[in-house]
Amino acid sequence: MSPPVFRFAPSPNGFLHLGHACSALLNFDAAQRVGGRFLLRIEDIDPTRCRAEFEAAIHEDLGWLGITWETPVRRQSDHLADYRTALDRLAALGLLYPSFESRGEIAALVKVREAEGIWPRDPDGAPLYPGAAKSLPAGERERRLRAGAPFALRLDMDAACRLAGDLTWTEHGSGPAGETGEIVASPKVWGDVILARKDTPTSYHLSVVIDDALQGVTNVVRGQDLFQSTAVHRLLQRILDLPQPVYRHHDLIRDSAGKKLSKSSRAIGLRELRAGGMTADGVRRLIGLL
Repeated sequence: MSPPVFRFAPSPNGFLHLGHACSALLNFDAAQRVGGRFLLRIEDIDPTRCRAEFEAAIHEDLGWLGITWETPVRRQSDHLADYRTALDRLAALGLLYPSFESRGEIAALVKVREAEGIWPRDPDGAPLYPGAAKSLPAGERERRLRAGAPFALRLDMDAACRLAGDLTWTEHGSGPAGETGEIVASPKVWGDVILARKDTPTSYHLSVVIDDALQGVTNVVRGQDLFQSTAVHRLLQRILDLPQPVYRHHDLIRDSAGKKLSKSSRAIGLRELRAGGMTADGVRRLIGLL
């Protein structure tokens, strides 16, 4: 029997903080306990935010924590053809369509919808796609594509769910409300999610399931903020005939106001803690792993 495979997959769009340390150490420790493999993956599909200096800092910070990983490291930007293959398969099944609205146009459409009543939002609080691109005549769709109009490739969620049937996943951790065990996946709550854009030919949802499958990841250990996303991932796994990992979602590290740590909120980075005299064991104590 092959050993279990764990992974830590940060985006190089900022410096790692305690939340990242928690996830990386949980994965590394779990792999060590069961004689498994630990992989580092760089999720750098956003060329406008990802930078080489942040990628180098990821290696430095993880090394300081005592974490080691297999090489070579998979960088998503080096494997866009893998995601294109998956998109082609979804398109052949009739499950993709391009939407041409800008973010501003979508916001205006949502405002119109909300004037008529409550408009549904996804688990992250974003409004579901309100446009009518799915019913755009084929000729008009082709005309816009030939003209080079910017677009997002969306998943026809209703059609995808009909094809996939009932979905579940095995949860060895817990969701935000304590959900654990056999979880019923409800991807429809996300609406017609974006799987690629003209300028970024993949998305988090698509690339993470493709990468996990190609790398043989058997155990996905990640924060509870991604618990609901698992429904979309199970949907794509079923449609694309990909293996189903075991999932464990862990508690988030939060600041004094109870908000999860994030790069956008300028959470204190591991490099700052290190410069202030913090040790790797001190980090473990801070996040409750020692």
